[in-house]
Amino acid sequence: MVLAELLARRREELPGTYVFAFQPAEEIVAGARPMIEAGVMDDPKVDAVVGVHLWNDLPAGVVGVRAGPVFAAADELEITVEGRGGHGGIPHQAADPILAAAHVVVALQAIVSRETPPLDAAVVSFGTIQGGTAFNIIPDRVDLRGTVRTFTPEIREQTLRRIREIAAGVAGALRAHAAVTTRLGCPVVRNDPRVTEVVRQVAEAVVGPGRVEEMRPTTGSDDMAYFLERAPGCYFVVGSSNRARELDGRHHTSRFDFDEDALPVAAKVLGGAAVRLAAGAG
Repeated sequence: MVLAELLARRREELPGTYVFAFQPAEEIVAGARPMIEAGVMDDPKVDAVVGVHLWNDLPAGVVGVRAGPVFAAADELEITVEGRGGHGGIPHQAADPILAAAHVVVALQAIVSRETPPLDAAVVSFGTIQGGTAFNIIPDRVDLRGTVRTFTPEIREQTLRRIREIAAGVAGALRAHAAVTTRLGCPVVRNDPRVTEVVRQVAEAVVGPGRVEEMRPTTGSDDMAYFLERAPGCYFVVGSSNRARELDGRHHTSRFDFDEDALPVAAKVLGGAAVRLAAGAG
C-alpha cells in the first residue's frame, strides 16, 4: 500500500501504467485465479509482473533472485486403502489396510529415490493417515492425504502416474485395494529471464551486489504462478530473518516472525523494477 501511494504521488512523471494486485488467500492457493478471472490482468492489459515474498531463509535485507523455476508445482494426493476388518488378535482372517497403507507410504518414496533423475526433483509427502477406532480391531479402511511437488511437466506426470501404479500394486499384494485421487494444484513459478535481469540490476542498486544472491529453488509452492502464466515476470525474495532479535523462525511454524526492516528493501526493489520495466528496460 505504501509503495502504491508513493508511485501515485509521482504519476505525472512516471512512464506506463501500474496495476497493484493486493492478493488474498495466498497461503491456501485460492487468491490468484479469482483475481485473474475477474480481469486483474486484462483491464488494463498487464505486460510484465513483479512480485516479492519475504523469506526467513535469508538474512534481513538480502535479496534472492533467479531466472527459471523457483517454486514447485503442488498437487494434492488422496489414497484410500480398503481391506477387510477383523480382530487384532486374529489377523489372518482379515486383510489389514493399516499394514497395506504403511507399505504404500514407504514404497512411494522409491519414486523420488529410484525413478526421478538425480538432477531433477520431486517430493512425495503424507500429512495425514486416518484409520481405525480401537487398539484391538483391524479396520476396513485407511485414508491417506499428501502432497506432490515437482518442477517440470514431465516429472509431474510421471510421479502422479507411478503413484497410482505403485499404490495399486503394493496394496493388491497385501490383499487390499488402493484408490488414488489427485487434485492438480498450482503450477511451477517460473521467472522470465529478461524481467529477472531487470530485478537483479535494481536489487544490486538498492542493497549492493554483495547482498544479492542467486535464489535456490524451493519445493514450496505459490499461486503467483498463475500471474506468471499470463505475462512474463519475476517473483523474487527478500530476506527477513534476524537471529540476533530471535526473528528467525521458519515459515509455517509456530515460531515464525520476521524483521520488518526487510519491508523497505522489498518496496524499493519492487517499485524500482516496475518503473524500469514500464520504461522499457531490458
